[in-house]
Amino acid sequence: MNFTRKILINSFSIWKYVVIFITLMMGFIYAIPNLYKEGFAISITPYIFNNHNLDNVLVSDIITGLKKEEIFSKFVVSNVNKIQICFFSELDQIRAYQILYTIYSERYLVSCTKIPDMPLWLFYIRAKPLKLGLDLKGGLYLLVRVDIQSMLNKIQIQYMDIVQDNLNEKNIVYLKICAINCSDIEIIFKNSDDRNQAISCLSNCHNHLIFNTINDCKLRISFSESYINTMYEYAMQQNSNIIRYRINQLQISDPVIYRYGKDCVIIEIPGIQDISVIKTVLNNTASLEFRLVNTELNQFKINNNYIPEDSEIKLDDNGNIVPIYKKVILTGDHVINANMSFDEYHRPQVNISLDSFGNTIISKFTKDNIGKIMATLFIEYKDTGKKDAQGHSIIYRRDKVINVATIQSQLNHNFCITGMNNLNEVRRLSSLLRMGSLVTPIYVDEEKIIGPTLGKKNIAQGIIACIVGMLISICFMIVWYRYFGLIAGIALVTNFVLIVSLLSVIPGITLTMSSIVGVVLTLSVAIDANVLINERVKEELKQGKPVQYSIYIGYRKACTSIIDANITTIITAIILYIFNTGPIQGFAITTIIGVGTSMFTSIIGTRALVNLVYGKKRTKYLSI
Repeated sequence: MNFTRKILINSFSIWKYVVIFITLMMGFIYAIPNLYKEGFAISITPYIFNNHNLDNVLVSDIITGLKKEEIFSKFVVSNVNKIQICFFSELDQIRAYQILYTIYSERYLVSCTKIPDMPLWLFYIRAKPLKLGLDLKGGLYLLVRVDIQSMLNKIQIQYMDIVQDNLNEKNIVYLKICAINCSDIEIIFKNSDDRNQAISCLSNCHNHLIFNTINDCKLRISFSESYINTMYEYAMQQNSNIIRYRINQLQISDPVIYRYGKDCVIIEIPGIQDISVIKTVLNNTASLEFRLVNTELNQFKINNNYIPEDSEIKLDDNGNIVPIYKKVILTGDHVINANMSFDEYHRPQVNISLDSFGNTIISKFTKDNIGKIMATLFIEYKDTGKKDAQGHSIIYRRDKVINVATIQSQLNHNFCITGMNNLNEVRRLSSLLRMGSLVTPIYVDEEKIIGPTLGKKNIAQGIIACIVGMLISICFMIVWYRYFGLIAGIALVTNFVLIVSLLSVIPGITLTMSSIVGVVLTLSVAIDANVLINERVKEELKQGKPVQYSIYIGYRKACTSIIDANITTIITAIILYIFNTGPIQGFAITTIIGVGTSMFTSIIGTRALVNLVYGKKRTKYLSI
């Protein structure tokens, strides 16, 4: 009975073998796409401002049209959001792009891309190859700089309105208020008493303002450094999110976007062929402002430049003068959705949806100002092509009034912008609003197109490093531990396949050279685990204990040490991932995945093989 119990301790239930087998099969299947080369393809996706779906009729029309031009495709992968057509050569891809762009570019985004040239059944189960980074695949590198100065100017103008409202509420008389320097506000009073009252009033309302008295009548207001830093962080975070959202909407690649320094964002798009699409999306730095029209300003006052400080003159599409107040009611920052439609007279309009904060503002304002005229100001920022003293691009602002309408009733979170006759302008406006309004303008400060030659060399070196490392490790294990070494070698190869499959399946993971270093590191960790297990088993055998008992105790003692060491490694990798960006995060995530798979193959995988070979047998000799 005692011997039978010792035999049974080295046996797995059938369900455990089934789970292990399914896990390994899934791992091998989802690693298969990495064996296929990439093919030249065309990607067709709907523009984000329209609601055109991609159906089988469209696919059939495209294939039929290409066949008429004697352009044949290898295969087509399609769903409601994207059509991908793979061709036999790059020449066929270019010819097809010219034809499809001419026919469908007004309704769909047509771009050149590359997709894995693999069987369709792998596409149906959503199997994908590894997403390679810029250093391995080549592609587009962009350093996007956020124009912080424009953000400070925007805050400066907003606070001028806020300060004016605060002073008017307390009936504090002032002669003039104006913006000076980069972000300061200067107020001129009649006397020092009014100035002191203003300081007392404003300091109670705004604890992040710094007050400096110039003389008895002048007060200069500036923002505290902590407040400016907070706004810096907000602008960078919001702009980074909007950039990521805009690029993801194109559905053409797996972008790597991360912050760099104080005011920069790095965008890496591996393998992209058509960079004009990306630059077009990034250059759309536009927004909306809703303001009241100053109806008291007539043509005589405008012609003689009798324009009060709270107003300014803007032009509409037709060049007509529109006097509007400087105070902004609402900006495009609060727009959460926008789409184009047509009214009952078949005129284009933009349907706007606001967030809760925007809804509160527009609802209260329109309720209190029924009968007044409100203008919609379209603001766009353009690169002048010139550089400042620091070498940064100089941005200029261009704006125009696109809509003037009388407030007839209280508005809510859904309303329409009408009065635009240009269909392309309406499409563009709805597109910009749906992509999100940038908190502050951005511009491309550095642009590099990295060729695939260096990437191929890096891939070859990485693969050679992994293969050579595994072969040396397997040979050593077989020589030193014989049959148990062979089992460890099988586990090592399986571990590598599982790492590749997980890196291919998990979204958002991009393989770079630093990631390959993480893979090589975890393979060595996996070998360490097998060495520890084998040495524990040998120790038990040297003490004269039975074979089955030695296997059981050897694995049990080794598992505790392996798990403790690997958990420590995972914790370190998590810390690296949290407090770093870019390549370091890639190294951390591959290390976490690799350590997890190494524990599975070293502890569970090898134990299953050992139990399968030696379990339930009266064995007196162990090949170790």
